[in-house]
Amino acid sequence: MANNSSLGGGESLQRQINDQVIIVLILVIMFLCINMLLIVTLFRKECFRTTTRYILFAVTLLSDSLLLFMSAILLIMSYFRFIMQVWLCIIICIVVLVYLTVTPVTLTAMTLERYVAICMPLRHAELCSTRNTIHCILIIHGLSSVPCIVILSAFCASASLSVYKQFNVCSVEMFMLYRWHDHLRSAVSQFYFLIMCIIILFSYVKIMKVAKAASGENKKSTWKGLRTVILHGFQLLLCLIQLWCPFIEATVLQTDFLLFVQVRYFNYIMFGLVPRCLSPLIYGLRDEKFFLELKSNVFFVFYKKNIV
Repeated sequence: MANNSSLGGGESLQRQINDQVIIVLILVIMFLCINMLLIVTLFRKECFRTTTRYILFAVTLLSDSLLLFMSAILLIMSYFRFIMQVWLCIIICIVVLVYLTVTPVTLTAMTLERYVAICMPLRHAELCSTRNTIHCILIIHGLSSVPCIVILSAFCASASLSVYKQFNVCSVEMFMLYRWHDHLRSAVSQFYFLIMCIIILFSYVKIMKVAKAASGENKKSTWKGLRTVILHGFQLLLCLIQLWCPFIEATVLQTDFLLFVQVRYFNYIMFGLVPRCLSPLIYGLRDEKFFLELKSNVFFVFYKKNIV
């Protein structure tokens, strides 16, 4: 009886995990298709390719798409217990760790762009030129690489050469060899969280002051920019909470494995997928110019299919 009950529970857990994996893969494929449509729309129009906020929007879409694709691959490998050498896993995790940070840093840059556009309109064209935007993207990737460099440096300083030839299931958690590695990762994440929150709050307060002083058409435009900053702040908050998820999951794992599975699934959906679907909402639907272009592209695709 006990064995049958245990076996039934194992099959139930296996079926539940299998359903969860399928749901995640469907959501990832759906978001990737939406992102690809938005990216094609951005690159079709020259005004989108030369405007700072749309260029940064494209960076978030590309970053989110790559991260969703890589996380789906890691999920499948983890589910089927696919093992690989540690050195190969390091290469994969470098991409994941860097682009896990690229999106929140880019969102912070987009908030600063809105601050310049509303609070410093006369200098917006100068500060947000295409050349400066390219430099900004390089800075974003440089800043996003710092947590990855810190984590991998700590791992490389602690691991022996034989570790790199071992075979294991690939995950970022495998680089946390000691407790102080977790503390170091937590410190870097909290530092980034603090800096980004300060920038968001600073931009919000400044734009709020301009919104109260503005009148007529300027007031409408300013309040729209303020709502965009609020949405960026909410999206950024979800992205930054994702940086804390590993520490929450590690604590839960020590008490209950089944609860750990549920918590990890919830964290991935809530703080991994949801922030990535907010970008299309903020600029894909709320931005009138981009929405009209997107609608014409979708109409063109359906029209072409009907002709064929």
